[in-house]
Amino acid sequence: MEVIYTIGHGNKTIEDFILELHSFDIQYLIDIRSKPYSKFYPDFSQHALKAFVERAHIQYVFMGNELGGLPVHDLSCFTWDGKVDYDKLKEKGFFREGLHRLMNASSKGYKICIMCSEKDPTECHRSKVIGEALKEMGAIVHHITDISKYKTQNHVINDLTKGLGRINLFGETESLTSKKAYLEV
Repeated sequence: MEVIYTIGHGNKTIEDFILELHSFDIQYLIDIRSKPYSKFYPDFSQHALKAFVERAHIQYVFMGNELGGLPVHDLSCFTWDGKVDYDKLKEKGFFREGLHRLMNASSKGYKICIMCSEKDPTECHRSKVIGEALKEMGAIVHHITDISKYKTQNHVINDLTKGLGRINLFGETESLTSKKAYLEV
């Protein structure tokens, strides 16, 4: 089975971030941020990040257009209140192609890690939509939380739903969405 890792930079130092990646022997860092820059943590802006990780012998790949959590190039992914509907997003061709690229790389034995900005995976689309979609495709998803430490996808979703799962009182599956609205309606 393919193992795909995820990580969020949050307020980590670039040195700690790279140590975490090295502790899992990551070869490719896949940046899935729709907007690959950080106002408060400039080491994690795209060009600086690429330079840091490549000096650490990790290849940097940008896939924010395919797997970013803010698909402004396809407004049909948004709900009536401006949030991103992850169930709609995961059915889009560009998103599915991105997932297949991840699965293909992992199936060839590459140790890959997708990254976003949120440190806590319960607050990020990398668990809510990408992790769930990869799990459905047969991958094992591990969310890196520290040096040599991770949480499984099931653990993260259990934390996210407070152990209640995604079924509401009426027996319907709840859709996962972004935590905030991105479009004004």
